[in-house]
Parts: sequence; structure tokens; C-alpha cells
Amino acid sequence: MDYNLMREFADSWGLLAMALFFVGCIAFALRPGGKAHADHAAKIPLQDD
Repeated sequence: MDYNLMREFADSWGLLAMALFFVGCIAFALRPGGKAHADHAAKIPLQDD
């Protein structure tokens, strides 16, 4: 696998894969049931042992 082949892959399918991963992360963060989990995770450092 030479540099040009790797560059061609990154310009096409690699970019598509990264874009889909980014959209998936945004969708996961903004899903309907996510607010309760995010609020709970935000309060964890403030809880006393």
C-alpha cells in the first residue's frame, strides 16, 4: 500500500466514515432519553461519599 493509494482512500471512504461517525455521535448525544443520563453524569463529581 503506497502513499497515493492511502491518500485516495482517506479522501473518499475515510472522509465518509469520519462524517458518519460524527453524525452518529451527535445523534447519540441528542437522543430523547439522553438528558436524564447527562444530568446524572454531571452531578457525579458533586456527590459526597
